[in-house]
Amino acid sequence: MTGVRLLEHEVKKLNSAGLAAFRKWFHEFDAEAWDRQMERDVRSGKLDRLSRQALREYKAGKTIEI
Repeated sequence: MTGVRLLEHEVKKLNSAGLAAFRKWFHEFDAEAWDRQMERDVRSGKLDRLSRQALREYKAGKTIEI
């Protein structure tokens, strides 16, 4: 059984409290992973072009306040 299949099997066995705890843990785990990826992308310059474009559009009045 692969790792993912094993996880699926184990998650299906959780009761409602266990599933709620797992959801909470996974949400936090996933958010931290996303934050780390964003930090790597920022440091590498991967988002520089998008940042410059956003600033140009803001300065040109092409944005709206949300």
